[in-house]
Amino acid sequence: MLLAVAFWLAVWQLAAVIIGEAIILVSPIQALEALMRLAPTGAFWCRIGFSAVRILSGFLLALAAGCALAAAAGACELLRILLAPMMQFVKATPVASFIILALFWMRSRNLAVLISFLMVLPVVYSAVLEGVLNADRSLLEMARVFRIPLWRRVRYIWLPCVWPYLVQSCRVGLGLCWKSGIAAEVIGLPDGSMGEALYQTKLYVMTDELFAWTFVIICVSALFERVLLRLLDRLGEHLMGGDGLC
Repeated sequence: MLLAVAFWLAVWQLAAVIIGEAIILVSPIQALEALMRLAPTGAFWCRIGFSAVRILSGFLLALAAGCALAAAAGACELLRILLAPMMQFVKATPVASFIILALFWMRSRNLAVLISFLMVLPVVYSAVLEGVLNADRSLLEMARVFRIPLWRRVRYIWLPCVWPYLVQSCRVGLGLCWKSGIAAEVIGLPDGSMGEALYQTKLYVMTDELFAWTFVIICVSALFERVLLRLLDRLGEHLMGGDGLC
């Protein structure tokens, strides 16, 4: 892994040397120097906190809503039919269209919450619904015949079937929520956000800071993905105890 990273850094450095125009492509060292200038400032960390809170809020809301809607749709075919076109519409609509439309309805300060929510919701819903529909019907029928309590059915039949789909949807959704949330901030320009900082680098032609902020966004996104997936692994082990039936 380290060798692969070193290889691409070398390619980046070589490309910067060949182009020879920092306004087009800075070298890794110049990007690192820009990051070192930004990191000691309070505004840098405030921007990270501002964007992270809103983007992750949208993700968590989408996670809760997607799971609830998928559970309801799995139990009711009519609801599943009604939700299908709406989810397809959300998946197919360009992010920029949602962002521009949302700016008519709400303040840009909370725009990233809504956009992250909309981008993650169909991902979670589709994945969890697939897990619900793939649950072993013979086990469910046996549980009904023997009058096994609902909480035990959920824990030992439904959860083991749904959990892998849920984890995979979170893995995909976290990347989507950061991309869409930052895009919303770049267009909406809420004060004190990472998206606003990115826009300013374009406005004032600060290519080195553009690369520095891009690197920060990638690292923050990867960090939250790793933390959340690890928490989900531990939660899954605790809830199911390794005794799943699917």
